[in-house]
Amino acid sequence: MALGRLERRSQPQPMSEINMTPLIDVMLVLLVIFMITAPLMGASLKLDLPRADGATPQVETPAAIQVALQANGALHLGEERLEAAEFQRRITELGQRAEAARPEVQLRADQATPYGLVAQLIGQLQLAGLNRIAFVTEPVAAASR
Repeated sequence: MALGRLERRSQPQPMSEINMTPLIDVMLVLLVIFMITAPLMGASLKLDLPRADGATPQVETPAAIQVALQANGALHLGEERLEAAEFQRRITELGQRAEAARPEVQLRADQATPYGLVAQLIGQLQLAGLNRIAFVTEPVAAASR
């Protein structure tokens, strides 16, 4: 009978360095998230809307166009700022749809906007064939915040 020597296997050595791959993955995911959300945070249009008693927030209809007019005369279609010629071209395209498919225009005009600019904008919209125009205001209760 042969007696052999029992070999002791050495225990695995603890890692003395940190695996950086998962940390880099998390950092890259966070970077992508911030790159996507950063432009959205600064894209909101600041308007001081007039206040009215009858102003109640309504659910936006799918066939609605958001038009905003700032006090300096800047025009916005949705959140996109447009020059006057490009704005006129785009609303003319929207107005050339069939009568049933023409969207409602939800007009948001800054409180400090001169009445003449608002009247000109309404005239442009009507000439383009967009006759359903709604004026967006803030409820009076929102003024106390």
